[in-house]
Amino acid sequence: MTNGVWIEMYRTFWQPETPYLIGAMVTISAVLMYFRREESRVYRDTLFLFLFGLVGEAASAAMKILEFSKPAAVLYEVSIIIVTIAGIRQCGFLFFRLLLPALRIRPPQILEDLVFFGVYLIYVFARIKYEGVDLSGILAFSAVTTAVIAFSMQDTLGNVLGGLAIQIDNSIKVGDYIKVGEVIGQVVDIRWRSTAVETSNWETVIIPNAQLMKNSFSVLGRRAGQPLQWRRWIYFSVDPGVTPGRVIGTVEGAVRAADIPKAARQPQPACLVLGFEGGNIRYGLRYWLNDLAADSSTDSLVRIHIFTSLQRAGVRVSEPQQTVHLVEHDEEHAELVREREIQRRLQALKGVDLFGGLTDEEMRVLADRLTHYPFAKGDVITRQGSISDCIYILANGEAEVYFEAEDGEKKSLATLSPGRFFGEMGLMTGEPRGATVAARTEATCYRLDKGSFQDLIVMRPAIAEDISKIIASRQFGLDAVRQNLSGDAANTGRGQLEVLAKIRRFFGLSTPH
Repeated sequence: MTNGVWIEMYRTFWQPETPYLIGAMVTISAVLMYFRREESRVYRDTLFLFLFGLVGEAASAAMKILEFSKPAAVLYEVSIIIVTIAGIRQCGFLFFRLLLPALRIRPPQILEDLVFFGVYLIYVFARIKYEGVDLSGILAFSAVTTAVIAFSMQDTLGNVLGGLAIQIDNSIKVGDYIKVGEVIGQVVDIRWRSTAVETSNWETVIIPNAQLMKNSFSVLGRRAGQPLQWRRWIYFSVDPGVTPGRVIGTVEGAVRAADIPKAARQPQPACLVLGFEGGNIRYGLRYWLNDLAADSSTDSLVRIHIFTSLQRAGVRVSEPQQTVHLVEHDEEHAELVREREIQRRLQALKGVDLFGGLTDEEMRVLADRLTHYPFAKGDVITRQGSISDCIYILANGEAEVYFEAEDGEKKSLATLSPGRFFGEMGLMTGEPRGATVAARTEATCYRLDKGSFQDLIVMRPAIAEDISKIIASRQFGLDAVRQNLSGDAANTGRGQLEVLAKIRRFFGLSTPH
């Protein structure tokens, strides 16, 4: 082509507004790709579509100059439609995905699609009208075609209309947790044809919208005027030899006092008798979950608290027994098992400096009288201010000791590791607990009460003097913390003689002259 042809083609294609349109399109695309990086490919493809349309316009201008009039006209119309649709699409993305979210308005995806489709349709008909084409014949043909398509695609249209209805009536929205049949999960997307639900099994389930419209489904955790929380049930059975009142009190007390992540404090957990099954009483613990994604893990934690609380109470969780096992009683084996347990207890007692002055025989007597107590993470082992006459020895796990002031402030005193002990004031003097001890992890303790220790201290009263030194030292530290928290300067550490006198009175020992 000659230079004149090139100049003529340039004048035909390059209008005064062309550089402004290109600049605006590139700017909008750059802004979208910067602020919505996860969708940058969509905006890049739309920009390429716009540029492709411009190339088509340039080609149509060249064909017109070369006197290919009819092909040039067709190519021009197609190119101008492509350019306009790309521009509408990119401006729509800017409005729906950048400007509205900046104003904290998040319209549903289907609304965006409807607006785009409507604007496209209006533009196409306006373009056809502009070219002088009679629309009446096209509309009549479109009506007949639409009826045929609707009849042949009833299921698809049902899904599309279902998706539209779901978005309009707001029955479910993205982020809701729903239950449809056996599927439980979080709604992550509502599309024209289907709704996507992610489950805790790391699956994405695609549910046709028509199925949601025809069948009932549950929106979990949603109630008007209430926080998001889902009622959960934990079932277990106990032998009828244990009274229901004892089981309910034990389980409710433990679960309500425990710090269980993701479990709501209100409404409080409640334990109910649900019936009788397999010769046992069937119970259910009802609690509320405030993080619906953590259902399985939180259920597991609640079961652990139920199990350990029942174990501490000497209550066994029962299961229906269908097979009878006959086992010959082996006294030698039983004695071996008992001796192993005694050795474990002796090892725990050796780490307690409170009993450092006892003989091996006296230690063995104590070991035989220890009681095994398991605790779940978050369980309160001893409560500040409660009355008790027992001492705990931590066999495994960790426990935290803290002092609670009258204004509710908590002051951490220590973290106990295996081999440490606590509750000695209750055992030796019967005084209320001076601090609260809670399990930081799953923990096992050995417990020794006054009755088990009294025979030993009556036989050897000198033990009381050694123990009083250790108790007085501990009490001094606790009183110092109490003084700092309350500002009461009158509370000072008790001396050894005062503690020794309390021990003697508590155990009924005579005072030496």
